[in-house]
Amino acid sequence: MMLGADIALTHLRGRLRQTTVSVLGVATGVGFFIAIAALMEGSQRDFVEKIIDATPHIVMKDEYRDPPRQPVERAYSGGAVDLRGVRPEEELRGLRAAKRILGELRARPGLFVAPILRGQVVMRHGGKDVAASLIGIEPEAERHVSTIEEDMRGGDFDLLRTTANGVILGSGLADRLGAAEGDTLSVSSSAGIAIRMKIVGVFHTGVVGIDQSEAMTLLKKAQVLLGRPNVINRIRMKLADIDVARAEAAAIEARYGYRTESWEEANESILEVLFIRNVIIYTVVGAILIVAAFGIFNIISTVTFEKSRDIAILKSLGFRAAEVRSIFVLEGLIVGLAGTVLGWAFGYGLSRVLGSIKFEVQSFTDMTRLPLYEWPGFYAIAAAFAIGSAVLAAWIPASRAARLNPVDIIRGAA
Repeated sequence: MMLGADIALTHLRGRLRQTTVSVLGVATGVGFFIAIAALMEGSQRDFVEKIIDATPHIVMKDEYRDPPRQPVERAYSGGAVDLRGVRPEEELRGLRAAKRILGELRARPGLFVAPILRGQVVMRHGGKDVAASLIGIEPEAERHVSTIEEDMRGGDFDLLRTTANGVILGSGLADRLGAAEGDTLSVSSSAGIAIRMKIVGVFHTGVVGIDQSEAMTLLKKAQVLLGRPNVINRIRMKLADIDVARAEAAAIEARYGYRTESWEEANESILEVLFIRNVIIYTVVGAILIVAAFGIFNIISTVTFEKSRDIAILKSLGFRAAEVRSIFVLEGLIVGLAGTVLGWAFGYGLSRVLGSIKFEVQSFTDMTRLPLYEWPGFYAIAAAFAIGSAVLAAWIPASRAARLNPVDIIRGAA
């Protein structure tokens, strides 16, 4: 075995330039895989974490997944009926039998429930009119389904209960209005009701869409302003185990009929984009390792061709085909191992550099640093892929070398 390793090292040293290029190719692939994997997984986890923290796990809405069928369609189901220009019956939106639904949901283990009334309003401050979503909440219940209390950047969440006509604004909405804690706003709704409200706090979730458009007040106050007394149109829910959100939402919708969405369904399009992005990135990085494997294949093939007389001599001395094959496979393994070790160092350094970059971006969520998720498994996966590719690339020419007939080689040389 020691003799085989010595022969393999001698072959690699004999073509030092090509060996170095192949090692660097493997190291580049491994390093980029580790850094990109940490970046992709980190950004996805950061996004999901912010979504989960800022929004409820499940939301029941006062609407149905499929619109109700018209009476004539139900009466003549399957018949030749053409229905045109039908004006749907006007109905007051809101969850019916809301108290019963809330009571039954609160009885479910591991489920926290908070009723809300959500509606559109126009806020005026200093001559600026800004459209916003006003959410009427019950503060004690809301604490259990969102992190609103932790997201407060100014004021006090408890002041919402003790201040007459108190309201808290998203940080982006406050900036758009040019308003701050302690200011008074004029808030009007489509019901023709206008109320002057005092800003008792500003919250910042990190989700731009929420921070720039939402405001919260007491549920009773929102019902008065929106002209919908004793009405709620959504129920927010939070689970002890977020992994069962989709199944739990489906069960609740089947029970009550109202459209019930899990956080995964609500953000399904974005999660699909993240999945496609990961596939593309990992494919590109994997291609780097495959290209490096071709470099190893080229080295071993060239060495096999140039050392055919040496192979004949080795076989004449009693080396078996498997032993000759192992020499050339060992060469590929050495290149793969050396490239992996260098790649680990390169990947670690590249991750440190990416993690130190500071910037400010406001898209769906605001970020100041690239979110990285460093997991030892990334190093193991990169090593397995790199070493496996190196050994596979060396196996083909090694098998060819093992099949060479020493008699034919010596005759050809003569």
